Formats: sequence, C-alpha cells, structure tokens
Amino acid sequence: MKKTSSGRQSKREEMRREYRFDYRKSLPNRFASLMKAGTVAVVLDPDVASVFRSPESVNSLLRSVIRARPKRTKAQSRSGSQVAPSDPFDL
Repeated sequence: MKKTSSGRQSKREEMRREYRFDYRKSLPNRFASLMKAGTVAVVLDPDVASVFRSPESVNSLLRSVIRARPKRTKAQSRSGSQVAPSDPFDL
C-alpha cells in the first residue's frame, strides 16, 4: 500500500464513522458471570426462538431428539459407517 504525502490514509481508505469505536468507553460484559464454564451460546433464528419460552425448554427438546436418535453399534463406530449419511442430526 502506498503512503499518501500527508501520512494519513486517503479519504477512500478511512474507516467510516459508524465503524469507529472508542474502546475507552467500553464496559465489561455484564452477562459474562452468568455463563457457566463450558457453556456454549447458540443464536436461534427468530422463527425458531419464538417457539420456546425458556432455555430449559430448548434444552429439553434437544435432549429428547438426542435420545430418539438411533444408537451406533461398536462395529459402525470402528468402521466409520454412518446410520444415514444425509441425516442432518447425525453428529
């Protein structure tokens, strides 16, 4: 990248005002203490999130789906074969 004669970036390369952030004004995440160690946050699409009233109801449904999945046998696990290759729930 060539430097401009004034030592500043050209007008075209400057960051837009809405993207400039003054980190001196930032605050700590007030929700960080609520997250337990090993917690994974997942963002649900609005239409999916509207079905659930609480995180517990989401977890309950996901656990029931996991229990309903067919179990792999030891032979399938060793050979690497899958129950249904196109199954979106095959983790």
